[in-house]
Amino acid sequence: MSAPTEAQILAALKKIPDPDRAQDIVALGMVQGVIVKDGHVMFSLEVDAKRGGALEPLRKAAEKAVESLPGVLSVSAVLTAQKAAAPAAGQRQPGTGPAGGPNAPGGKMLVPGVRAIVAVASGKGGVGKSTTATNLAVALSQKGLKVGILDADIYGPSQPRMLGISGKPKSPDGKTLTPMENYGIKCMSIGFLVPEDTPMIWRGPMVMGALEQMLRDVAWGELDILVVDMPPGTGDAQLTMSQRVPLAGAVIVSTPQDIALLDARKGLNMFRKVDVPVFGIVENMSYHICTNCGHREDIFGHGGARREAEKLGVDFLGEVPLDIAIRETSDAGTPITARDTQSAHAKAYRAIADAVWSKIETGTKAGPRIVIQ
Repeated sequence: MSAPTEAQILAALKKIPDPDRAQDIVALGMVQGVIVKDGHVMFSLEVDAKRGGALEPLRKAAEKAVESLPGVLSVSAVLTAQKAAAPAAGQRQPGTGPAGGPNAPGGKMLVPGVRAIVAVASGKGGVGKSTTATNLAVALSQKGLKVGILDADIYGPSQPRMLGISGKPKSPDGKTLTPMENYGIKCMSIGFLVPEDTPMIWRGPMVMGALEQMLRDVAWGELDILVVDMPPGTGDAQLTMSQRVPLAGAVIVSTPQDIALLDARKGLNMFRKVDVPVFGIVENMSYHICTNCGHREDIFGHGGARREAEKLGVDFLGEVPLDIAIRETSDAGTPITARDTQSAHAKAYRAIADAVWSKIETGTKAGPRIVIQ
């Protein structure tokens, strides 16, 4: 049975009236960002921020209306607020994602069964953050831990390709998605729900709502650690994850050169401002060894991340070289930590994994070092 078209979905949603206004939610322009892939439907409902908490029944009614269409396997609707009131000075801004769901003290969502959530972030793109997140997850799994990875980069999801996973997640009850799995790692990504070449033309609130749903409405099960592959930068998605999710800590990935370290510093300071411990910095593309002659070249410089870590009072977690094998295995969906477990590169990732897990086990938050200049 073929999946419904966007027109059929909108026709079903026209039957849902806004409880406080005289028109249906389609006529009022509330329905945005409709995506259909292989029977899985996603869309957002834009609402006034002041009404968000009271409109959970409307969201559920919209999901139910679409679920009734032939060919629909699952439906994910999110409430988004376009005009939220600015927070008072010193007050943390709440998330603008879907109303309801379990929350921890301070307005943070709980993810039942997940012991620790760790963000892998970077101040800019192109520094190998996703490659680091993937190999870190595999290395943690090789320690005997139960590991999941959430691809939080809505605009540029990488995990389906890097973990060599294709297909679409199943939804036994039409409400909760079962994560995809490879190398013993559970994974959820927007890349499973939309075609690889489809651009995500979503505004910030829609992205934030989707991220919350990929945490809340996915059957993660029992996990020792959930690695979050963050998008680059310090925008809406990063703030949502930092403020709405109880992160155990963050790992910052950077290359050695000054321009990358400047952006890495911004990312690190963002986590500090929202009280998320920074576990440390990883220097990726740290050096290059010529495959022909064995000569070492520091293409992007070397040691910049270590010096930056010392300057900022955080740990230096390790360095990973610029090597064609890492690139080839990432593109092929066979992470080097899984394909060549005895390589120097795999050992480097495992050392980083050991350092990260040690911080989770101790649960300590090191105070800042005093640096005299």
